[in-house]
Amino acid sequence: MEGNKSHSPSSGQRAILVFGAPCSGKTTFGKQFADQFNATFYDLDTLKQEHNLSRQFILILVEQIAKTGSTLVIEGGIGTERERRELTEVLRAAGYSPTLIWIQTDVNTVRARLKNRLKSVEKAKAIYDAGVKSLEAPSDSEAPIVLSGKHTYHTQLKQVLTQL
Repeated sequence: MEGNKSHSPSSGQRAILVFGAPCSGKTTFGKQFADQFNATFYDLDTLKQEHNLSRQFILILVEQIAKTGSTLVIEGGIGTERERRELTEVLRAAGYSPTLIWIQTDVNTVRARLKNRLKSVEKAKAIYDAGVKSLEAPSDSEAPIVLSGKHTYHTQLKQVLTQL
């Protein structure tokens, strides 16, 4: 990985797109990966919620961010195949090579993590149900790198680096 060297986007910069169920380990993996490779981490769902941004504005924002040529790690806003396709098209047009990473974690672990985070079984159930309802498994053509959200970061990293 080249990190944030000052390259133009046409030099083939990487964009790592991380998706999965709520509390599957997306943020943990994404932030650690970004830190290790001096990449910039963006959580598109958080940006959208905190600033009340439309999907179209998010895509324009990513298009502008891509002009920096920085290596990017992006989480959120890519739960459906259509959302992933839109984002990868924007990034490819900017000269990026997007890689999809799907973090999978069993239902019981996700629910336990949500209950621990939210301190409420009812809230955990609502967040889980809403998150899983809106999440689409990747199609064969998307060819994501599949990681277990229960493995350590170093085990996940080894898997990603062997497939990049």
